[in-house]
Amino acid sequence: MDHDASSKAKSKSQPAKSMAETAKPKSAVVKAPVNAAKNPKPNQFYHDNKARVFVRGITGEYNLKEELTRLRSVPRVRKAKEINFVDGPQAYSRHYVEPKDGITQLFHFHLEEYAPGGKSQKHGHVNEAAFYILDGNGYEIHDGVRYDWKAGDIAIVHNNCVHQHFNASDTKPARALVLKTKPMYLFMNMLFQKTVEKRSEELPPGATGFEVREEEEDFNHPKEGY
Repeated sequence: MDHDASSKAKSKSQPAKSMAETAKPKSAVVKAPVNAAKNPKPNQFYHDNKARVFVRGITGEYNLKEELTRLRSVPRVRKAKEINFVDGPQAYSRHYVEPKDGITQLFHFHLEEYAPGGKSQKHGHVNEAAFYILDGNGYEIHDGVRYDWKAGDIAIVHNNCVHQHFNASDTKPARALVLKTKPMYLFMNMLFQKTVEKRSEELPPGATGFEVREEEEDFNHPKEGY
């Protein structure tokens, strides 16, 4: 058999690569552009991500020595300025820590910013959540009941209620720092959660020209000192 014939025979005997081997891996987090308020695009919302990691897998030998070594090597401080907001144009989210980051397993910590006149998605889940209001004023609707809030308040989302968050101002944004134990509940197979109304892709009337506040500033101390 000559060289060309031998090469052809070898190529026929080799199985073709599967789609899984040739396909490029998709990112686990979908990033919406910062200027989403100007040009919102469908199917880019964080909650629409079909590859979201709710609970991180842990594998290894019984003593989990490798996992413990990995955890001890992970940085304990995350720079907010290195984490971009996603979603918009009515509600934006900056996800500081969640299980996929490899640091925590039992809680999810994020910052919400509501554009003037903006609102969140309407949904329900088994886990509780606490919203510390950093600035602005607005209200919640929990199972049809309205609860008003302003900067300095803490809004509590209790278990199993259908809820939605609203910015009451048509001229100023509002911010809330959110801590929730969703990963822990899902880890225990308490899986029920459902979206009733998705985040709107429409720009609210009062938010024309609004851009989410990406900058992180130190508001704890007076600029002129003490």
